[in-house]
Amino acid sequence: MFSVAVCDDNLTECCQMARKIKQILESMKIPFIIKQFGNGKDLLQASGSFDIIFLDIVMDGLDGMKTAQFFREREYNKMLVFVSASRKYVFEAYDVEAFQYLLKPVDNKKLERVLQRAVIKIEKSTQEFIIASKERQTIKLFLDDIYYFEIKGRLINVHGIKDIFTYYEKIGVLEESLKDKGFFRCHKSYLINLKYVDAYNRQEAILENGEKIVISKRRYEKFCKAVLGVMRKNGGII
Repeated sequence: MFSVAVCDDNLTECCQMARKIKQILESMKIPFIIKQFGNGKDLLQASGSFDIIFLDIVMDGLDGMKTAQFFREREYNKMLVFVSASRKYVFEAYDVEAFQYLLKPVDNKKLERVLQRAVIKIEKSTQEFIIASKERQTIKLFLDDIYYFEIKGRLINVHGIKDIFTYYEKIGVLEESLKDKGFFRCHKSYLINLKYVDAYNRQEAILENGEKIVISKRRYEKFCKAVLGVMRKNGGII
């Protein structure tokens, strides 16, 4: 399901853009869902994760550029498309790595090309992920971007390449979602991504980023087998 958000404080233009996107995706026979927002604050607080976001730039309150900056802080892979009546914000759009910059009134052919490129990018993406929710924030956590999970009761600290995301989850549910995905629970408090293990001994695993994660004695042998299995799978050992 291809998910789209359209954010514009002009209700008429917001509805028109959503309608155009709907017609194009229907012609492409792509299953989709579209949600409309009248301001950046409501968009940021919305539950769910969107594949692509169409953002008006000049809006009352939280403008499109500031909204994009907030998205980049928490979801780096988000596809952002700015929609504006002016070219003056083009260089600012580069700063938040916009997927595209469209001028109003939006040309249907250009919009179609943007959506085609976005769909191809999503379809080509083979990254596995899990969904994590905290309060009103729901995000995709791409497994390739995670070094390890730190478990503290019901609290899960996700130590990623860029930052740490904390949410509430049962450890049993987390372990089940990571089954056969290259993660190993080397200690009651840690689930590590085996692809990032650079070295290890009987006491700890050393990750590529230099962090050291403790290995419990009773899990050590299974840990060794799991690491070797990942190395063979990824071509690190013959």
